[in-house]
Amino acid sequence: MTMTISSGLLPCSLLVATLTLLAIQAQGITRHYDFNVQMANVTRLCGTKSIVTVNGQFPGPELIAREGDRVHVRVTNHVPHNMSIHWHGIRQLRTGWADGPAYITQCPIQKGQTYVYRFTVTGQRGTLWWHAHISWFRSTVYGAIVILPKLGVPYPFPAPHMEVPVIFGEWWAADTEKIMSQALKVGGAPNISDAYTINGLPGPLYKCSAQDTFKLKVTPGKTYLLRLINAALNDELFFSVANHTLTVVEVDAVYVKPFTVKTLVISPGQTTNVLLTTKPVYPSANFYMSAAPYSVIRPGTYDNTTVAGILEYRKPGPPSTPSFDKALPLYKPILPFFNDTKFVTKFTTKLLSLATPQYPAAVQQSVDRRFFFTIGLGTLPCPKNMTCQGPNGTQFAAAVNNVSLVLPSTALLQSHFTGLSRGVFLSNFPAMPSSPFNYTGTPPNNTNVATGTRLLALPYNTSVELVMQDTSVLGIESHPLHLHGYNFFVVGQGFGNYDPANDPAKFNLVDPVERNTVGVPAGGWVAIRFLADNPGVWFMHCHLEVHTTWGLRMAWLVQDGSKANEKLLPPPPDMPKC
Repeated sequence: MTMTISSGLLPCSLLVATLTLLAIQAQGITRHYDFNVQMANVTRLCGTKSIVTVNGQFPGPELIAREGDRVHVRVTNHVPHNMSIHWHGIRQLRTGWADGPAYITQCPIQKGQTYVYRFTVTGQRGTLWWHAHISWFRSTVYGAIVILPKLGVPYPFPAPHMEVPVIFGEWWAADTEKIMSQALKVGGAPNISDAYTINGLPGPLYKCSAQDTFKLKVTPGKTYLLRLINAALNDELFFSVANHTLTVVEVDAVYVKPFTVKTLVISPGQTTNVLLTTKPVYPSANFYMSAAPYSVIRPGTYDNTTVAGILEYRKPGPPSTPSFDKALPLYKPILPFFNDTKFVTKFTTKLLSLATPQYPAAVQQSVDRRFFFTIGLGTLPCPKNMTCQGPNGTQFAAAVNNVSLVLPSTALLQSHFTGLSRGVFLSNFPAMPSSPFNYTGTPPNNTNVATGTRLLALPYNTSVELVMQDTSVLGIESHPLHLHGYNFFVVGQGFGNYDPANDPAKFNLVDPVERNTVGVPAGGWVAIRFLADNPGVWFMHCHLEVHTTWGLRMAWLVQDGSKANEKLLPPPPDMPKC
């Protein structure tokens, strides 16, 4: 006789499935990726050259994970160059060994070697990216990181019909390693790029490139999430889609209060998620998606060209109907003038954290340590028996607080962890300029910078306020500064010299934007706050590659805390050796 028991309990199989789902939500899963660094021939702008790639792809493969997942990326180097990969924006809580910058957290991966980067995506969701972090190889070695919310957690904005990575890059017809090497040899500025790219394609505004155009095919009346990434080496970019608006919903994998614009600005290293809603009916037109540089330096010293992709509407009719029709009008957006700092300021000040109970803005209300860094260019004397092409026969250089960081021949993190830092680095980086001057006024007569490998040490859990001040030593310029291992809150910004007596009263301590890369305004300053709760050695540098090469970089040394979960984990056994 069969007896049926009625109850409010779930069937056993369903209960197990539910518990499994909850466990996955709480702990995430481990995602495995294989990255093979290899050479590949690529044709752009009428010419073919051999470039460094991951898995033969340009741009490289998309890395997808959910918040809470563990990620293991096995990187094998098959090229005759040293290599390292940085997971830009990933917090790397206690896993600094996986951060990636060569000679900061690891020795590079040499030819024929393999290293597995292991990290957990903690408290982050949105768009980040990965790229080579040695020499100028990130010109071709880069790709998107898409972090989805935990299972069952919706976006705090309308769910899009489709999600599309849109990666801006820069293309040189020549070998970028030779360009950089030649520039360092003569102390001058490197040759500018020949084109910008969207998802690796230059598009119809460059020679021989109409067939190499990124095309986004859309359906009327739908909303698309564009995951914008600026992977360009040396240029901040304006971006716009003709006759369409963009609603900004996230930057650097942190949700923001949504706002709608016709044009946005995005600096190298930054990501921006935008919603694009298409026309309600077929518009009988095509539309350029265009990007062009923002720069306050003289035209001619940067790539003053425009890259375009095409937004195509699918024609009504059967699926076989071609969407692109050359006879249709092609609309172009009107982008700001190349040096429109007023536009840039107006855009960046609109960025505010969502600051909801679910996504709070945990900005530090009190500060333990305050720092003031000058950010800018300078010079080094020309070596004997050399002719240099920098200002007045010098070499170009760049510095933070007049210290131009010299990379060691071994990894800083390893030296710190083993206690063998003697002869590798000093922990006496200046908290403020040793010789204050009128930072945005008439430059000093002596433009030389000091060189050295000096770190700034912080006790665990120090609440930090940092003001970064642009200088006019060799002309004002916007500098996108990226901090590894942390997000920070942008609590204030302004023009001219920072005023410590009056400017802090204007700081936003309620809903400031949270990000990992911020532009120091041209001829101005920016103030950030962060909590030093991630032990390790963390690189901070300008994300204009030429400035990083010249020395506009430093590193924070965050000490271990007292508890077991406040200490840097030991290095993995497969750490590359120098």
